[in-house]
Amino acid sequence: QRTNTAVTVLVMVLLSSLSTTILLLPPLLFFSATSDGFLTNNNYNKRVTTTMSRPPRRLTIDKRLAAEGEALPVPPGMDGVHVGVPFDSTALYEMEQLYVSNVYVMANKSSKPMVEHFVKTLKEMGFLAAPLNCDVSMGGAEDGLLKACNEAAEVKADCVLTIGGGAVQDAGKLVRLWLSAADGEKATVKGIQAAQNRDPMPPLPPQICCPNSFAMAELTHVAGLVTKDNVKSGAAHPSMMPTVVIFDTDLSRGLPDWVKFGTALRGVEHAIGAICHPKATDDIRARALQGLELVNKGLKGMVQNPDSEEAQVNCYLGGWMAIRALNTGCYPSIAHLIQNHYSARFNVHQGSCSGILSARILEYHRQKSLLYQITIARALDTGNDGDQPLPHAATFVSDLVATLPGVAKDHADANVDEEMLREFAEYMYNQHGEKLNRLSPKPFCSAEDFLEMLTRPIATL
Repeated sequence: QRTNTAVTVLVMVLLSSLSTTILLLPPLLFFSATSDGFLTNNNYNKRVTTTMSRPPRRLTIDKRLAAEGEALPVPPGMDGVHVGVPFDSTALYEMEQLYVSNVYVMANKSSKPMVEHFVKTLKEMGFLAAPLNCDVSMGGAEDGLLKACNEAAEVKADCVLTIGGGAVQDAGKLVRLWLSAADGEKATVKGIQAAQNRDPMPPLPPQICCPNSFAMAELTHVAGLVTKDNVKSGAAHPSMMPTVVIFDTDLSRGLPDWVKFGTALRGVEHAIGAICHPKATDDIRARALQGLELVNKGLKGMVQNPDSEEAQVNCYLGGWMAIRALNTGCYPSIAHLIQNHYSARFNVHQGSCSGILSARILEYHRQKSLLYQITIARALDTGNDGDQPLPHAATFVSDLVATLPGVAKDHADANVDEEMLREFAEYMYNQHGEKLNRLSPKPFCSAEDFLEMLTRPIATL
């Protein structure tokens, strides 16, 4: 039956246009040579879609780009991850594997020019459920999210394809959650969040994620959104884990620096958050350190050449290791919690939140996490021959941030003044003080403690 489906798809494409034919030929050749050119994970996925078994869980990484792939398991609940491959032909292959034919496509505005031809192909094949949606804004603002939920429900989409950054990937998870719950009514944040609490959870439509950056939202089952009141919220459930991830470095070409370097910096944040987390194990810390070294290498490579395929893949693989470490019992970290709220309150991209806050937070709890911070410093130290004293981890992070184009380095870069910071400190301590102190190696005794951390001069770290 799968063979018949593949033949049908090929015939449809051949009849549609010559350009579409060219687009479909690569996956047939590409995946037929998987055993020679790619690393394959043979751990089988036992889940069932309708009456047909799902395909084996699989991992493909171009061997020219990275040897670390063998150490990367496909995340639980996911069918496959493909790194360094063409997104369009690979997505068509996966749609055939998933037996879907009514695909709702979401992309951020910066990705729109690169995906319009592929969307046209889906329309010609009869697979496009609705016009391309580009309404999800930074952080997953409520209005754009609810519009996408309602559109997907109206056309009864059987798959969600998300192309872009973390906000779009998270929005896709929430759209799937709503698709499994909608019964004619319009979507609301409360309705989406209520859907995450169903027991048993009904099957969700599959999601194919094509990230254009390094936020790593596509590798978790957590989804964030920002309400109309600029409050960070969201939903989480194991069933919300995306089905397939395809990382194609071509999608990042032309991205503004604040997106490319800011999302890669989040990989550093995820790693150090896992390493210093009170609940981290030795295994979690080892994986996070490995990821930290790769992201650091990738970031320095992208500073030299922003479009370097090898550097971008290093950032992606390292970010993957880091986010999987963080999500193995350590989510959220102290920095993750603070920066999520800072981002929502002041409308600052999370990469810049890391640029402004990461080193400050590390320095705040340095004495209580010193042994772990020494391992962070060693992972980030690429130029010390051992003759000089090892600088603090916070120093390495702030020095790295200083080299990254487009990433905010201090509050003033994000138009956040001292009075705004004081109000933020009082809000965080009064509303989230107990949670902050569960996550921080060093507790905050007052809002003034929190404010002192926020305002510590970078030059003193």
